[in-house]
Amino acid sequence: MPRAMTDPELYEADFYAWTKIQADRLRRLQAERPNLDLDLPHLAEEVEDLGKSERNALRSHLRRIIEHCLKLEWSPATDPHGSWRRSISEARLEIEGRMTATLRHDMINDLPRLYDGARELAHDALTEHGEIEAAAAPPAANPYSLDDLLTRGWYPRRRAGGS
Repeated sequence: MPRAMTDPELYEADFYAWTKIQADRLRRLQAERPNLDLDLPHLAEEVEDLGKSERNALRSHLRRIIEHCLKLEWSPATDPHGSWRRSISEARLEIEGRMTATLRHDMINDLPRLYDGARELAHDALTEHGEIEAAAAPPAANPYSLDDLLTRGWYPRRRAGGS
């Protein structure tokens, strides 16, 4: 059985998990009513919000990757493909240095909801550009694995209008 990480080790390895633990500890400390000159309820909330902010940033990047994968896969247009690939690459790089085991688990659990949001964004963008058939084409259920979405150089097979 591996030894438990110290707080500084957890902070470096999994910031999101660290924020959840620290917020819980601050709330327990406040329940013990120590005579400390600290605003424990707000400190706990702020620490927890730091973790949520990190999680929400990764969710946003992942949603953008999915949206652009859908456009790459279904749009018959050729011009924006390079910018969609670049956007995917940039989002992958943003995620790469920040993904932890705890956040990965969260992303896997949230992938269906993220896909739904990305599908809606792709639908709106494709419709706006007159690509009505492409907008309606993506499946209702997420066809992408988290590993595929985060793998550098991976893009979905193009289904519309070319290679």
